[in-house]
Amino acid sequence: MADWPYNTAAWQRLRKAKLSATPMCEPCSDLGRVVAARHVDHIRSIATGGDAFPPLDGLMSMCPACHSIKTNAVDRPGGSGIRFKGVGFDGLPIDPDHPFVSEGYTPSNP
Repeated sequence: MADWPYNTAAWQRLRKAKLSATPMCEPCSDLGRVVAARHVDHIRSIATGGDAFPPLDGLMSMCPACHSIKTNAVDRPGGSGIRFKGVGFDGLPIDPDHPFVSEGYTPSNP
């Protein structure tokens, strides 16, 4: 993987802004865990056409473990395609692209 854009001052500023705005791991928070984020992930990877310097809502603050799981599941060939395992407080998978969610299930529409 190339270092660009991660070796730029623009990325370092964007990363710092995201971690300042959202200092906790977002997937862990969805599971009720309190874990400090140390990584910032592009929600839509640059390799699949994502913006190298997206707005903050195009990034996700993550702990190293969640970032590794997401990268292996979605951003690498042969991954499972499910970014985050587990269910939220509503009983639905926390991964918004999980097949269970994307097929239109809601608690009021089983």
